[in-house]
Formats: sequence, structure tokens, C-alpha cells
Amino acid sequence: MSIAHLPERCVIKVAGEDARIFLDGLVTNDMALVTQDQAGFGALLTPQGKIVVDFFIVALDDEDGGGFLLDTSTAFGPDLLKKLSLYKLRAQVIIEDLGETAAVVAAGDGGKLPSDCGVVYADPRFSGLGDRAIVDRTELPDLINATIEDYHSHRICLGIPDGGKDFAYGGTATFPHEALMDQLGGVSFNKGCYVGQEVVSRMQHRGTARTRLVPVIFTGGFRSEWGVEVKAGDRSIGSVGSTARDRGIAMLRLDKVAEALAAGEPIRAGGLDIALVKPPFIHFPFPGEAGFGESAA
Repeated sequence: MSIAHLPERCVIKVAGEDARIFLDGLVTNDMALVTQDQAGFGALLTPQGKIVVDFFIVALDDEDGGGFLLDTSTAFGPDLLKKLSLYKLRAQVIIEDLGETAAVVAAGDGGKLPSDCGVVYADPRFSGLGDRAIVDRTELPDLINATIEDYHSHRICLGIPDGGKDFAYGGTATFPHEALMDQLGGVSFNKGCYVGQEVVSRMQHRGTARTRLVPVIFTGGFRSEWGVEVKAGDRSIGSVGSTARDRGIAMLRLDKVAEALAAGEPIRAGGLDIALVKPPFIHFPFPGEAGFGESAA
């Protein structure tokens, strides 16, 4: 059993009789699917459809007071708290920052966590990531037996992007499709309206997501630098985010990758050749596959 503390994550609680309806009108995922047995993954967007910050949504049992816990970025937690408070208006909800008392841990190797260590939930993005838990901060010393590097190495090898490392938060840079949220269960295309929905829906139906985060493998060496430029010939086609050993996550213009492959040009980052690796959770065609270019979404 491998348990790593994720200090880059914080916890916000949203409770009250209107909590589910309140969140459903704001976030990208369908709150009807979030239960005590199934956590959700979603984001708050700008009206222009870009990611302010993403988070996991965990439903609490009534015996634990009910409501929902948001497992989100420590750096952008205050911004999320502020925006939720602004959207509150007359909704019967209570929004609390639990940063002083709660902490987030995760299975460092994609396994299960003890059911009694806290509020335990399976990572809803991909089963191979294993369990996460929101725990009492005072119990961390007795729980932790793995490093955050263990967790991220496992995540990267699975090809799962991470906000703040592989794509930017803050509502100025990244659409949900670019961050693979549509592939990882973070966007509902069937629910009612939410902030930024029109832009996200248009990208889905028109297939205009040409830039995507994709897993890559380095040939001939390991990379550790963040932000290394990816080139096809002399042309910049993207950049590398987080890396572990010979694996990485890169934000690439997939149409430019296709052009390079068709021309027989090597794709390189930091002096090493790279190749795209398609994980089982990605369902759109990769460059070189049948159907690529018909729809990037």
C-alpha cells in the first residue's frame, strides 16, 4: 500500500440545501452523477470557455454532514473560493475553506487506500490512477509512506495531464478539450447550462480542438526539464509539460504533427526524438490514424 501526500491540493466544502443545484449550474460535469459511491471530475470555466481551475467533487454521507468536498489546486483554491462566493447570490449554500484541517493523499502506485483513513474515493478520471482521500491533516505522519514524485511518475506514465504542470490555470490559456477533460469524464455534453458551456459545446460539435495534451515517449534519453519546446524541423509545434524517466505529457498542435509525419520529419524536444503514445482513455484519432482531421474532438 503506497500513500503520498499531495500538498499542491487543498479542500473546499460546499454544503447546504442548494449545494448540488448550485454546483450543477457552474461546473462542467453532471452533478446528478456525483454520489457517495462515485466522485466527479470537473472545472469552473470563464464565460469564454477556458479553465479557471479543475477539481474533484466528493459527495459526503449525511452522517458526515452532507454536502460536497472539492479537491482542488492549492495555488488556485483562494480564487475558486472567491468565485464560488460571488456566484452564490441567494443560493442556500455554505462555502468553507478546509485548508487548515484537511489534506489530500493519493495512492502512489495506483492502488487502493484503507477505507478508514478518511473520505476515500476512486480517481474518476481513469481507473489506473487508483484511490485518493481527504484526510485529517494531523494524521498525515502516520499515513504517508510514498513521495509526491512517486504519484506523479505513475500519473505521467499513464498519460494523465495535471493542471498547473501540463496546462495553465487562471482562465487565460486552456480549453477543456485541450486538457483532455472531454476524454477523462470531466465534461458533460448532456446536462443543462453552466458557465462557458456554449464555447465548449461548439468545440465538441465542430471538432475545432487542434491543440491537445498527449503522452509522449523520448527516444535515447530521459527528460526532466519543464517547458521544453517541441519542434518539427525548424517549426515550433508545442511544448513539454511534466516528465518522468522517458515519458512526458506535451501540448501539441496535432495538425502540425500530422504534417511532420507525412513529410517524414523528425519531431524533437530538447535534442531527443519523441513519439506520441496513445493511452486507452483517448478516443479521438491520432495523427496517422484513420479519421484524423475529420474531427479533433
